[in-house]
Amino acid sequence: MQGELERALAKVCDEPVRIAGAGRTDAGVHAIGQVMSFRTASRLDGAKMGRGVNALLPSDIAVSALEPCGEEFHARFTATGRTYEYRLRVGSDRDPLERWAYHHPAALRLDAMREAGAALIGRRDFGAFASGEGPSRGMVRTVRRADWSRDGDLLRFEIEADAFLRGMVRAIVGTLLWVGRGKTSVERFGEIVRSQDRAQAGPSAPAQGLCLTRVTYDEDETRAGRAERERPMRGTNADDDDQH
Repeated sequence: MQGELERALAKVCDEPVRIAGAGRTDAGVHAIGQVMSFRTASRLDGAKMGRGVNALLPSDIAVSALEPCGEEFHARFTATGRTYEYRLRVGSDRDPLERWAYHHPAALRLDAMREAGAALIGRRDFGAFASGEGPSRGMVRTVRRADWSRDGDLLRFEIEADAFLRGMVRAIVGTLLWVGRGKTSVERFGEIVRSQDRAQAGPSAPAQGLCLTRVTYDEDETRAGRAERERPMRGTNADDDDQH
């Protein structure tokens, strides 16, 4: 996805462009709230630039907005929060047209999954849910919210944090599925969180159920900077299911 965007921007801006994303997603994971920043000397405004870029992008990638930003803005390093949503379609019937959901044929204990999710809230080492195995280093993150909701046979898990480790959300959901199936108790899930050991957690949930839905910034950091000859821009993509 990054390569496609950079090629399209280079053509529209008539110069090489390198973009920085607010977060990475594994192959097959969606993103409707990804934010990216780049610098360009182009004098095109955001609307014209966005139309030109979208005309060159493949059908599964789209830019929803482009606007100037302050010199200090960086899509990744100035972000203050990120929100992911994982969707589970529970039941015997699978919808072949549903891209953003993982089909789970068996019933799940939603109350137990909600109770277990409370162990995620707070600032702690999340090495138990990071890619790789063994004790973790530098894996402290702050999870602000971790909520399950139900809409018929569709279950939604929404989690917000200051930042996420690579593979963290899918590993959390996969381990919560153990709880939902009765394979792991609520108490044991808390022990897994505290263990900092990836080998104790469950397998990662499939990529297609996960989506980056929002990236947040402090108000001052998103305020548009002066329009200069060499100015940074930021963009938000509408959808993405590639590695970036």
